[in-house]
Amino acid sequence: MTSEQQNLASRIENRQEVDTYIARLKYALKNNSIKIKYQENRRVDIKREDRYTNEFIMKDLFPGQDPIRVLEKELPKLKNEEYIETVKDINKPDRSEMRVYGRIYEKGEVYIKIRVELCNVEQCFGSDLVFVMSFHYSTLKFTGKNFPYGMTGGMG
Repeated sequence: MTSEQQNLASRIENRQEVDTYIARLKYALKNNSIKIKYQENRRVDIKREDRYTNEFIMKDLFPGQDPIRVLEKELPKLKNEEYIETVKDINKPDRSEMRVYGRIYEKGEVYIKIRVELCNVEQCFGSDLVFVMSFHYSTLKFTGKNFPYGMTGGMG
């Protein structure tokens, strides 16, 4: 277990919770009421093989495209069948939970981890935020056990 994993508490949401989360995310993205922040270069990537980094996947799957524009197209495609788990960062209990998804593209399996931060007057000015921590090839092979609501196996 990595030190990052030790700081997370995971759970599986019921299908209705996953559907509601995805529907709200899609609505917010469609109506431009939420901004996307993408962590292209992460500290954890320093120790990783390039293939498993956020920076690499954008160049490999979406060459020449702006990562934010790519995520604006890809995040609304999330399906409950791609849901893996919900995780809470126990070191930052004031932050919202992160949702983890897995998607299969022609070139490989992609691990996606997002956190939606809702802003209020005390926290920030401006839009709510979708923070994309992970959008990279998965370091582990996906199996049916990873997906509580059944991975369809369809391409992304």
